[in-house]
Amino acid sequence: MNLNIESAELQFKQILEEYFVSVYDENSLFSHGLNHHRRVWNYAREIISLTEDNGRKADPALPYKLIIASYLHDIGMSVDPGIRHGIHSRELCRGFFRSCDLDESDYSDVLLAIENHDNKEYKNSAGDSELLTLLSIADDLDAYGYAGIYRYSEIYLKRESDPSGIGYLIRDNAAKRFGNFKAKFESPGEFFVRHKMRYELLDNFFSEYNKQIGTYKFGSGKPNGHPGIIEVFLDIINSDRVLKELIENPETFSHDQIMSNYFRGLNDELY
Repeated sequence: MNLNIESAELQFKQILEEYFVSVYDENSLFSHGLNHHRRVWNYAREIISLTEDNGRKADPALPYKLIIASYLHDIGMSVDPGIRHGIHSRELCRGFFRSCDLDESDYSDVLLAIENHDNKEYKNSAGDSELLTLLSIADDLDAYGYAGIYRYSEIYLKRESDPSGIGYLIRDNAAKRFGNFKAKFESPGEFFVRHKMRYELLDNFFSEYNKQIGTYKFGSGKPNGHPGIIEVFLDIINSDRVLKELIENPETFSHDQIMSNYFRGLNDELY
């Protein structure tokens, strides 16, 4: 492993996690809680190592800045789960710098990356920033797979999107994310292939969801199929039910093979 990655983790990982949990209420938006940020950092760390394996030497300061950006980019969701969360995340990151007596002027690019990470049109109005590029791609990679289906669904439903239309919105957004990833990392290597499969899992899920949603009846008491999974997420948002307790019981969705397989996969990815 890159020695600067190890050093960055030793210096910042614990205090970042402590700061995060002191600010973020996971009950308000569990999909974007601490585990999401841990996964984004793991993807970012993997990307740095991959680029170095391909002969490109990273800026020695990059791991230190990227771990901060990875852990705090969505912390503003605790204030506002909408499109302005990057601005709130930037301000909470400034609070982290103050709590650690770090000079904010040394991390202006971190603040810029955090504020602009959610621009999925990939028109970089914030300037040419390797930090922003890596943060955005690492964040995008966590939008795929079983966890990505949950993450997308919760945030869109929290923003009060119509369940009948979220599949189209999610497929469009995810395709932009994958297109950006493909443009920068396409190769026959395991890294690209692994994440391509995770993207296809999500895309196929919402393709099937769109086929079924027109005739699906919410509130029937018998959630089933792909829309039934979204109904479960909607029920969790509107009640005091806890996702972890729900999906850890293998009998909960035994009536429906699609739901059973999905929640088994989600449990494996989240826990």
